[in-house]
Amino acid sequence: MTDYQGPMSRFTIIDLTRVRSGPTSVRHLADWGANVIKVEAPSSVDKAKGMGGSRTGPDYQNIHRNKRSLTLNLKEDAGREILFKLVAKADVVVENYRPDVKDRLGIGYEALKAVNPRVILASISGFGQDGPYAKRPGFDQIAQGMGGLMSITGLPGQGPVRVGIPVADLSSGNYTTIAILIALLERETSGEGQWVHTSLLESMISMLDFQASRWTMSEEVAPQAGNDHPTSIPTGVFATKDGHINIAASGDIMWERLCEIFEDSEMAENPDFADGGTRSENRVAVNAAIAGHTAKRTSAEWIEVLSGAGIPCGPIYSIDEVFADEQVQHLNLRHPVHHETLGDLDLLATPLNFSRYQPRTGMPTPDRGQHTDEVLADLGFGDDEIAGLREKNVI
Repeated sequence: MTDYQGPMSRFTIIDLTRVRSGPTSVRHLADWGANVIKVEAPSSVDKAKGMGGSRTGPDYQNIHRNKRSLTLNLKEDAGREILFKLVAKADVVVENYRPDVKDRLGIGYEALKAVNPRVILASISGFGQDGPYAKRPGFDQIAQGMGGLMSITGLPGQGPVRVGIPVADLSSGNYTTIAILIALLERETSGEGQWVHTSLLESMISMLDFQASRWTMSEEVAPQAGNDHPTSIPTGVFATKDGHINIAASGDIMWERLCEIFEDSEMAENPDFADGGTRSENRVAVNAAIAGHTAKRTSAEWIEVLSGAGIPCGPIYSIDEVFADEQVQHLNLRHPVHHETLGDLDLLATPLNFSRYQPRTGMPTPDRGQHTDEVLADLGFGDDEIAGLREKNVI
């Protein structure tokens, strides 16, 4: 472990998670100093590489940094006994098994609570801890589809389109971290832990935000809107002399400024464009009128002019262009580590900023079981005991 002392350093987290949603949650805590012990099955028991590519690939390295790795065979009594020793000293256990697995292994909330009443169990599932779909395996794109996101993504009439990031996994991981922090705060007054949980499906529906409340309040089914904002018109993608830019000029004041910049009195006086309601009804004509102007200058020229007038706008980057941008470079969204095999490399930094703390960096994703002996020694196991556990495939 490093000598880093951050806002989460007093907390110990037992990480039983796999793939992405659970590891995303734990990574937030690890980046700010939590003592995270990542529990994995021994390679002799589980030879599968799992999802997300190679352990040395960018996905796995980015999501499991700042952790220590311990191998445990939780199907063996001796493995569970070691886990319970860890739980006795831990603050949080995070898992994203299918709901029935933890109880089948004998490590459900009641079992953990019996060992440590202060422990918080955080669970992520595909569809919820109970109900008709509870035992179904969860996957990000399945949740995107069932959660409604794919029905509103893409061009009108295109058919369902997945989002280009695993948004259900990431949002459920983020929500779980919020739940963990709330439970830790509540424990300060009650002295007791509790079980917190969410699912890919719940998180995905929550992320629909106003698109979902359009249904819950008014039974309005949101359609695909493509690059247009569903309700704030004009907001969309417009071709320029050398590419495309985003412009968000909704609201009467922004619309008036846009017309002034374009020096287009016909746009300003067109009754079909008179207010937000008419502009929304005539969005195709509105977009066409704007596009007629944007095609006359380069993206950079328009961004300078529009930004100078206080109209929200911006380029549309490829990933390499994102990291070449001067503002992105200023924000320094790189997380440096040194890996024994891969050498010096940059992962993706946390977007959180604190006035008195910097996130922990330099601690790479561990190899499987890299810290097994170290963690067991902390629990009081001697060298001979550790060797015996390894011979029995418990570690």
